Amino acid sequence: MSVDDRAPAVARTVSPPVPARRSSPGPTGAVVVIAPLSLTIALGLWGIRRDNSMWGDEAVTYQLAHRELSQIWLTAQQVDLVHALHYTLMHEIFGLFGGGLLTLRLPSVLAMSVAASGVGLLALRLAGPRAGLLAGLVFPLLPQVQKYAQEGRSYAMVCALVTWATYALVVSVPRRARWRWAVYGSTMLLACLLHEFAVLALVAHGVTLVVSRVPRPVLRAWSVAAAGVVAGLLPLAIRSAGQSGQVSWIGGPVRLHYFLIVVVVGVACARAPLGMRVPVRLSALAVPILVLPGVLLLIASLVKPLFVDRYVLYSNIGVALLLGAWMDYFHRLRQSSRNAWIAAVAVLAALVPPSLSLRTPQSRSNDVTAIGATVRRESRPGDGLLYLSGQHRILTAANPEDTRFLTDLALAQDPVSSNTLAGIELPAQDIAAHMLEFDRIVAVRAAGAHAPTNPREEAKTSTLRRHFREYGTTHVNGARVTVYVRDHDPSPKAGPGTSSPGASGGVR
Repeated sequence: MSVDDRAPAVARTVSPPVPARRSSPGPTGAVVVIAPLSLTIALGLWGIRRDNSMWGDEAVTYQLAHRELSQIWLTAQQVDLVHALHYTLMHEIFGLFGGGLLTLRLPSVLAMSVAASGVGLLALRLAGPRAGLLAGLVFPLLPQVQKYAQEGRSYAMVCALVTWATYALVVSVPRRARWRWAVYGSTMLLACLLHEFAVLALVAHGVTLVVSRVPRPVLRAWSVAAAGVVAGLLPLAIRSAGQSGQVSWIGGPVRLHYFLIVVVVGVACARAPLGMRVPVRLSALAVPILVLPGVLLLIASLVKPLFVDRYVLYSNIGVALLLGAWMDYFHRLRQSSRNAWIAAVAVLAALVPPSLSLRTPQSRSNDVTAIGATVRRESRPGDGLLYLSGQHRILTAANPEDTRFLTDLALAQDPVSSNTLAGIELPAQDIAAHMLEFDRIVAVRAAGAHAPTNPREEAKTSTLRRHFREYGTTHVNGARVTVYVRDHDPSPKAGPGTSSPGASGGVR
């Protein structure tokens, strides 16, 4: 029997779980890149203003990026050093395109679009063109991806950089060119400098290579690149460790349920024989990057609470790869196309409510534009303004016009001149004395936040309790705005939360 005669038999007995890319027609590489890119941009632009709302973390970006570069650097020495590179980048973008709400969020839309195309190319390389297209289209549909594609923070940029660093890793394994490993290391380092927890993806990459049993020269090359990333990140990690109070608000895992759901879905998909027989299998790449960063952050949280879903946003790369490859595998099994279409329509229908919800102001934990507008509406020119506590001064910083005609009773030095986020406050006794000079005070409290027990905050609350009575409270997304009036009546005052009889403000 000739070699040609034996070839079909070999093909039948040693066929991979998913046929090679050239064995069946599928979308081209250009489609795999452009379709996910276009879908992500469309979803990102849909409702991007969220009724012109802005939440607290975005307000921090907005405020700091409008400062001079020297001021950004001086502020970062005291607080938020981990985001200094992002603030610097946004400062330059604001300088080029103006500092509006769209300019704040468009970089995240574009970054997530680049990430989607990278996910598509990863799946194309590891599981074929149809899987690439499906994975690239699944990625922007994930609720967490939709959410952070519309936020003026660094997380979408980090996700894009980790995606393309992962692609550089996969490309570097069979070819081993030094410049490819340099690209991988540089991209990972930039991601880590934008947010330190991107380094957890580096651990996932290492596990992928070990599980894939790549040759020792490849492991050595990765080790050198990884060591360079860690060395480049180390100075930032050491300096920022002194600012750990910035994450003191984390009392436990934040939005852990989403992470658990995608892990369960992804691991279930990985049980199928996905991808092609290449040096790095799709499951060996996708499962570690889906599971390990979040698990490592949860383990670290046993010592200090650190888990927040957006810190490991790039984990969505893994679930998108697994879902895309699983759908391609299901299609190749020649199951009922009718059932497949019904399932796809059901999934898309289930995604509609969260997609609509994510584009409302209520989808975020607060809305600083609404808080500032409430302060402006409830106050009168000449009123005193009090923040309980002072660190929440950022809640009204989005529009300075909202507090222009009010006197900040506790402020000694404003945030810009003091190179801080919330400014420097007066000593406790001076705050109390200043409060007694006013007959009306508008107080701003963050919803659910516990005021720190320090002399300044105690002076504020005790002076309000002893010398003022509550006139009315307005609840707004993320805060309470309360108007207090001076109590000149020597008779016992009403208890906290009680409005004076006939007060037009009322408790709302």
